[in-house]
Amino acid sequence: MIYLIVLLFVLIILSFPISLAIGLSTLIAFVKNSMPLYMIPQRMFSGINSYMLLAIPLFMFAGNLMDSGGLSKRIVKFAESIVGHLRGGLAISAILASMMFAGVSGSAAADTAAIGSILIPSMKKQGYDGNFAASIVASGGSIGVIIPPSIPMIIYGFIGSVSIGKLFVAGILPGLLIGFSLSVLAFLFSDNSMRSKEKFDKSEFFGAFKEAFWALGTPVIVIGGILGGIFTATESAAVAVFYSLIVGVFIYRQLNLKNIYKAAVDSVITSAIILLIIAVATVFSWFLSMNNAQAVISGFLKTVAHNKTQLILIVNLFLLIMGTFVETTASLILFVPVVAPLLVSAGLNPITTGVMIVTNLAIGMLTPPLGICLIVSSSIAKSSLLDVSKKVLPFLFVMIVDLLIIAFFEPITTLLVR
Repeated sequence: MIYLIVLLFVLIILSFPISLAIGLSTLIAFVKNSMPLYMIPQRMFSGINSYMLLAIPLFMFAGNLMDSGGLSKRIVKFAESIVGHLRGGLAISAILASMMFAGVSGSAAADTAAIGSILIPSMKKQGYDGNFAASIVASGGSIGVIIPPSIPMIIYGFIGSVSIGKLFVAGILPGLLIGFSLSVLAFLFSDNSMRSKEKFDKSEFFGAFKEAFWALGTPVIVIGGILGGIFTATESAAVAVFYSLIVGVFIYRQLNLKNIYKAAVDSVITSAIILLIIAVATVFSWFLSMNNAQAVISGFLKTVAHNKTQLILIVNLFLLIMGTFVETTASLILFVPVVAPLLVSAGLNPITTGVMIVTNLAIGMLTPPLGICLIVSSSIAKSSLLDVSKKVLPFLFVMIVDLLIIAFFEPITTLLVR
């Protein structure tokens, strides 16, 4: 069992694609233990044969449609009309726009790319350091997996048999907390010259709101429909696709057959990558469970953690370290079956556990070498990953503080659910 985990991390360090690293290490383990290889495709299929997972490609498609349909530009303009007059207005606009766009795509990488492609060049023109601009956009983009809809929350709900609708609602306040704290930091790190305008303009605000009104309707429909019991999380994803098509084709009139085709292809490719990781990680987790790995890890954690507080701190430290090396989807599949039952048995609410784990892994999106938000933003800014990583450290610290608040103050995740 130990050789399997060691082999996995060796392949990850050697920069193998995460799905290949998991699949190859599992295949070697099967051969070494003389297990029938036909079980691998069987387990892979059963791992993704779920109605709930249909929400992943659907939310991906909805987000790509809205981005192609001019959504991101309108959201950025609306965010800038609200906070552009403040010190560090463009930086705060990047965070606020990321929070708004998070309610559409469910993907942190998509949020970072959409907002970064518009605001990073603008921030650099206004005098912002390119590395700082990239760190701001990457930090804001990571909120995309916390504010609903969230693809990692869908995966967590699937693994942990937790209501995805409740997880979506539970992520709202933590997402707002993180967005606010990052905005305060951006304000403090900017100077008075970093404003996009002199004062708040009501006419500009109402004009931008009118332009962005239909774009902002997506999260309202998704969350409102789930809360009202009108449709499930998966059904809400299908509704989001239909709504995105209507808005993009008939209201904003920026969607055509070419854009729709490209959005569909991009969604299929990204979803296939995620589902392949889920499939191979399911086999990996099954092999570990057959070799009693979960019990061994659980026993170790119970030995070193003597109460609920210690357990929460140790699990978060473990996930923060793993999130640095292991991709978010793989981390969920590999570690949730081990740590989530321990946290719940120690008295942590299952919903709080899910939001805490997803928030923890969102922080992993800001840490090299696999920090996807950091990679996307640094490539847009044409900066080195190392330079942007240095600038993102204060934002990482603030997010870790927010993570501890989420973990130890349960009402922030349970209040809206109740």
